[in-house]
Amino acid sequence: MTSAATDLRSAAREAAYATPLETLDPAQPGLFEADAMWPYFERLRREDPVHFTPQSEYGPYWSITKYNDIMAVDTNHQVFSSASGIGITEAPPDQPRRAMFIAMDPPRHDVQRKTVSPAVSPHNLAQMEPLIRERAGAILDSLPIGKSFDWVDLVSKELTAMTLATLFGIPQADRRRLTYWSDVVTATPGHGLVDSMEHKRQLLMEYFAYFTEVWKDRKASAPTDDLMSMLAHGPETRDMDILEVHGNVILLTVGGNDTTRNTISGSVYALNKNPDQYAKLRATPDLIPSMVSETIRWQTPLAHMRRTALEDIEFGGKTIRKGDKVVMWYVSGNRDGEVIHDPDAYIIDRERPRQHMSFGFGIHRCVGNRLAELQLRVIWEEILKRFPDIVVLEEPKRTFSTFVKGYETLQVEIPRRH
Repeated sequence: MTSAATDLRSAAREAAYATPLETLDPAQPGLFEADAMWPYFERLRREDPVHFTPQSEYGPYWSITKYNDIMAVDTNHQVFSSASGIGITEAPPDQPRRAMFIAMDPPRHDVQRKTVSPAVSPHNLAQMEPLIRERAGAILDSLPIGKSFDWVDLVSKELTAMTLATLFGIPQADRRRLTYWSDVVTATPGHGLVDSMEHKRQLLMEYFAYFTEVWKDRKASAPTDDLMSMLAHGPETRDMDILEVHGNVILLTVGGNDTTRNTISGSVYALNKNPDQYAKLRATPDLIPSMVSETIRWQTPLAHMRRTALEDIEFGGKTIRKGDKVVMWYVSGNRDGEVIHDPDAYIIDRERPRQHMSFGFGIHRCVGNRLAELQLRVIWEEILKRFPDIVVLEEPKRTFSTFVKGYETLQVEIPRRH
């Protein structure tokens, strides 16, 4: 870690404890970009686990920071609704709302989720595994040996983009457009990818135009087993408004891209930060599934989900009012020492490695969680066959976001092959 990064994190710790509790605001993307948000959540879990921030860049909101409280909110969709949005940010008021099933309440949520679920059923995943393994092997065999390269670009983005293109049934030649559009959806204007809201709007219109044509094609064609065809021919979804189609495309693109991609990168980073765990994995490859779950917890690829209160409710000794924005900080719940032993440590052979909240709970639990785990397991099975070591050369460049907890770049070197 550079001295500048160390200084920044030290300053963040000081600010987290020096700021009056009533104005403490953890939703600062700069903190996440610097990996310096941890002391804010540490303090909130200890002192005010159901915390109200009256003023922020995103307006007033509640922070839910402890594991069991987050689960209680996440599983109570009768009071805590997704219908007004799932992120702390609000869509610009002049933009039409593009609904997605994760941002719906029952019954609409249930029928749309049920329509696409067969794409990630155990049967379908078993059929996809050989293809994912073949692709993972080809990606790894193409990597340079003894030279620095960006793991995010050459491995994490590539594998997830290939899988996502297959799920959507679009040409592999277009796979990186999916990665790009996914990043545009969650990008903050002025921080690299998009210059302004107008620039972002233009790029999103290209994205929506592309998938409008895919939608028309699927509706005019015989049913197949890709996600777009399932939606186009599903009895409950075939008459969806095109804005709703776009909303679900966003959900499936971002959900299928960011979580897996950032956990693939996070696994390489975490194992390098914890060489004893890397040695343990090399000695016992059977620990790969456990390591995958531990990385998903430790990384927490989506830092939060938001709900909106449908009525006044007493919660954690506080009164949350109807219409209040309620943010479940998964990134904090995954570090709650009252539920997870030694939560800041990265331990690949934990007794209960799947005890984490990165996939959410209740009706909105991540529909593609098993596909994410499959891709991570397969890539690491193939890595261990080929490379004794992957060496991280410098601290990663992280994403400027309070939602996507990810990596823009991760420079590594593979010293040699087996």
